[in-house]
Amino acid sequence: MTMEGFICSQHWKRYVPAVLLFLATLNSTSAVTHYSVPEELEEGSVVANLVGDLGLDVKTLVERKMRIEIIANRKYLDVNKETGELYIVERIDRESLCPAKTSCYLKMEAIIENPKRIFYIELEILDINDNAPHFRRDTIDLDISEATQPGERFSVSNAVDQDVGSNSVKTYRLSESDYFTTEIQTGRDGSKFADLILKKKLDREQQAVHYLILTAVDGGMPSRSGTASIIVHVLDTNDNAPTFDEDSHNITIMENSPTGSLVIHLNATDMDEGSNSDLIYSYSLYTSEKTQETFNLNPSTGEITVKGVLNYEDVRIYDMEVIATDKGANALSGQCKLKIFVEDMNDNHPEISIKSFQSPVNENIELDTVIAVVSVSDKDSGDNGVVDLHIPDNMPFKLRESSDNYYELVVSEPLDREKVPEYDITFTVTDRGSPPLSDNETMTLELLDVNDNVPQFPQSFSTIRVMENNAPGALLSSLTAFDPDLHENQYLVYFILEKEIANTSMSMLFSINPENGNLYALKTFDYEIEKEFLFHIEARDSGSPPLSSNVIVHIIIVDQNDNAPVIVSPWRAHGSVVEEKIPRSTDKGSLVAKVIALDTDSVHNSRITYQFLQVTDATLFSLDQYNGEIRTMRMFSYRDPRHQRLVVVAKDNGEPALSATVTIKLSTVETAVKAYSDMTEVPLEYDIFSDLNLYLVIGLGSVSFLLLITILVTIVLKCQKPKPSKAAPPCRNSVISERNSTIADSTLVSNDAYWYSLFLAETRKGKLVVRQPVPKGSRYIVSSIPRGTGVTDTSDSAASTLQVGIKCVYLF
Repeated sequence: MTMEGFICSQHWKRYVPAVLLFLATLNSTSAVTHYSVPEELEEGSVVANLVGDLGLDVKTLVERKMRIEIIANRKYLDVNKETGELYIVERIDRESLCPAKTSCYLKMEAIIENPKRIFYIELEILDINDNAPHFRRDTIDLDISEATQPGERFSVSNAVDQDVGSNSVKTYRLSESDYFTTEIQTGRDGSKFADLILKKKLDREQQAVHYLILTAVDGGMPSRSGTASIIVHVLDTNDNAPTFDEDSHNITIMENSPTGSLVIHLNATDMDEGSNSDLIYSYSLYTSEKTQETFNLNPSTGEITVKGVLNYEDVRIYDMEVIATDKGANALSGQCKLKIFVEDMNDNHPEISIKSFQSPVNENIELDTVIAVVSVSDKDSGDNGVVDLHIPDNMPFKLRESSDNYYELVVSEPLDREKVPEYDITFTVTDRGSPPLSDNETMTLELLDVNDNVPQFPQSFSTIRVMENNAPGALLSSLTAFDPDLHENQYLVYFILEKEIANTSMSMLFSINPENGNLYALKTFDYEIEKEFLFHIEARDSGSPPLSSNVIVHIIIVDQNDNAPVIVSPWRAHGSVVEEKIPRSTDKGSLVAKVIALDTDSVHNSRITYQFLQVTDATLFSLDQYNGEIRTMRMFSYRDPRHQRLVVVAKDNGEPALSATVTIKLSTVETAVKAYSDMTEVPLEYDIFSDLNLYLVIGLGSVSFLLLITILVTIVLKCQKPKPSKAAPPCRNSVISERNSTIADSTLVSNDAYWYSLFLAETRKGKLVVRQPVPKGSRYIVSSIPRGTGVTDTSDSAASTLQVGIKCVYLF
């Protein structure tokens, strides 16, 4: 149902009860009031003075409740109760209210009460030109063959305008074009549309696409317009024949060109498109079979390549004609002529022949010795037949021409197999053609090894540290040499160069594996007896003659703390207690006794400290931990016991530490016995005719005799071999120290002052001290001989025996 029909239907549905109401109401009326207004009036615009037109009193509008009812979905108008004017409440759009209609009416009722009356009002909505024409599609595509004749018509979609009457579409305009124009047509309903007419024959090759603008204009004042783009695609027809870039070609090609070599790439073009421009290349009937067998023509790409053998001596010129044909319905074609010239070239390679070759050769071969004889040749003539022979640079060889096209390879530099064991000698022969041709032959020259390299140790001096008390057969080190020679010239044998130390051969002390150079110890070493060894180890190859080198081996015996300190002062029999007497009137700080201990280990391990292990009264005596002096810390009192027991321990600095102890029993006396404050000031006090002195003289004589024998043996050995003398026989109850050595931080210092103080201290206790000085560089023997006995032991170990070197003996 249309909008107009809907409005009329609604009107009559309301009109019937209105008529019935008119019959029942006294002053009711059925008259219709007509008004006309243009669409799109602004809100508040006055349409008419409704009260005046209806003959009503303005003053009674409010009292009579005047109202407007519109037969529509919206309330477009209303009445002003103060002025009685009918005005616009909402903007009216005619195209929305009455679409596709030439006339548009809005029906309404004005109702008042007391008495009730109904006035029928009909408002005509007039059209204004508020809508521009527009096309259903913004772009119109047309496909037209280039073979279409002029005058042909093509329909395009028409434009529409929502306005009516003179405001609707009135005409069409086409953008400027040499090929197209338009013709306006009018439909039965009065609508306007345009036909596109071809004015001039199309040519796709000149212009494949035409772009046009079609404009629709309405009849409003001012007029409005809308546009659409027309794209005309020109369809191709096969109206162009293929053409080559050039009608003829002259080509030069080298003889013996390989199969597949490109001769020329022919290019033909067809201005058509699609299958009309697809081309096929072929030989014409004027091309000989020989030419077609020699050259290949690709039918798709137009490439001409070599198919057969080109020989300048056989055929020098080839003539051919190539046709390019399109694939259109009515095929068209084009032709191209070619002339191919074959150019002569240097096509014979030079040849090389090895007449003789000597390999292998010794690496010490003499210079200018002939190694090989080579001949060269070339079948070509002129410059193409002239050849040159050469070998790579940076090789110790050179070529020497002996006769026509004959060459000798001779040694030019000394050879060394250890640097380059073999040479790959490439003989290259090149002719002088253009381009030059060449050939090569490679021969391998092997070098035989000669024994020309001395075995080499990594270093010429090797220091090996060995801890004393090692196990016999222990591996000390591996002394390996390297020889770059080969085979027997490379096989090495290791051995120790014989050398005697103290009449002892090195082979009795050490052993070396002759195959790998592993050095072993054959005995257990004692640092206190042997501190170091110096000898040579030789590595000798098995060449002829053999070559050898040696390394100096320095064996250093590292000390272990394996000797306990030995207490040499105060002397006492094994397990006995040293008894000393001092007056009770001794002053504070007086020297009571001095403990002296010796350790035959190295300086670090022999550093001795002293401390009390037991003491009767810790407040009475002090012990210097470095020199072993025991002094009084205060004077004796009547409360102090008469007997004091002191146990002193002497401990070395080794790890773990070893020690020795001595027990001293001090007895205080009331007699005036002078205490010795310094051992260097104590006089000799013994009875030369006592039994003890007799024993001392006998012991001293025995020791002196033994020392004299030792000195004589040493002198004999010195005269035989200028090497360090062997160790003196060990002597019980003897203490040995190197000159200028220090034990326990100056506890025992081998200088004259010390030996003098030791002499005084020991003789005071009933012992005779015998000093045996020797020249600088030798050692001392100090014998402490008790008066009543000939044996001296410590609580921890027997008296140590050290190596002694003596030249002269002096008795103090």
